[in-house]
Amino acid sequence: MKITNGFDISASALTAQRLRMDVISSNIANAETTRASYVNGEFIPYKRKMVVLEPMQRKFSDVLGEQLGTGTSAPGVKVSRVVEDQTPTKLVYNPTHPDADAKGYVHMPNVDVTKEMVDMIAASRSYEANVTALNASKSMFMKAMEIGR
Repeated sequence: MKITNGFDISASALTAQRLRMDVISSNIANAETTRASYVNGEFIPYKRKMVVLEPMQRKFSDVLGEQLGTGTSAPGVKVSRVVEDQTPTKLVYNPTHPDADAKGYVHMPNVDVTKEMVDMIAASRSYEANVTALNASKSMFMKAMEIGR
């Protein structure tokens, strides 16, 4: 086991949570965007995006190399993909809107700002927890170096 595994794990989590916060910010910014794309002559509203995280997969050779002291596998988390939420768009009655259909309904994005804010708080707290873990690892590393003096 490398002494810097704690740094690697925290760094990967910080990167993943930062991307998650960026995607959530994009969702909030586009909560009212009714013309996100143009397909077959029609405007399509923005679709909420979500980040999918997964643990970094380690192969047997990585674990064996780590135990023998020659491995360089990095534990942690990674972003596997960013997917669009497949929930249907919201229909809002607004006959004066330029994108209203013949019945006066507008297809609005499937973004719930309240839900996005809750996700943003969770991502922010996770980011803060990983910063705390990184600082704790750094502090332990520095104390170990002081013992060696």
